[in-house]
Amino acid sequence: MARPVKCRRICRFPCIKEFSPLNGREDKQVILSYDEFETIRLIDREGLSQEQCCGYLRVGRTTVQKIYDSARKKIAEALTEGLPLKISGGDVSLCDGVNSICGEKSCVKKQAYKAKKEGKTVMKIAVTYEDGMVFGHFGHTEQFKIYDVEENRIVNSVIVDTNGHGHGALADFLKSKNADALICGGIGAGAMAALAKAGIRVYAGVSGDTDKAVESLLSGELKYSSEVNCNHHECGHGEEHSCGAHGCGK
Repeated sequence: MARPVKCRRICRFPCIKEFSPLNGREDKQVILSYDEFETIRLIDREGLSQEQCCGYLRVGRTTVQKIYDSARKKIAEALTEGLPLKISGGDVSLCDGVNSICGEKSCVKKQAYKAKKEGKTVMKIAVTYEDGMVFGHFGHTEQFKIYDVEENRIVNSVIVDTNGHGHGALADFLKSKNADALICGGIGAGAMAALAKAGIRVYAGVSGDTDKAVESLLSGELKYSSEVNCNHHECGHGEEHSCGAHGCGK
């Protein structure tokens, strides 16, 4: 009797699931399974060993080796033959954030699980807000939209005024609102440090509709950066600066 396939755990589904070469072949398509994609991400992108990868996927080392070899062979075939590549299928389950060795550094599910262990039934996600959109510069935010998330779904939201708080003071303001995470556009090093000290995880470099941004975060499809992307002079009197977010306004 054939041994049943063990379900492999993945952190999230990829944001982009299809790749098509310019002037490539259209008679055949290479299918990369979700567990194959996850193995490539963990080993080749994150730099994990195959042994470490075993813990994340919850399978044995021999299985990881087979998945990895299969994935690389498929990617090589797509590149050398000029074939479309699609990521789909496989016996997988999404990580719920419970495992303490989660491979995703900015896992919102892990944050929610941590909050639940601390006795919080709701996780709070704050978003820099202006007319329904993610505001482009954290330090000049006049409003936040704060979402209550329970069991990975939005259960309530409210818009709050910052009442003149700016830059460093905004971290304390969000902490007073019990925010666990922040979605924003441009953000500087000082603000990033203050938020880290307050225990608030930052998803920066985001633009567009605030509701969709939170939904994308919860589904693991949000495109964001965890790096400083706005370099402002400390005096804040309008000197030249570079900002990675559109709509900075300064």
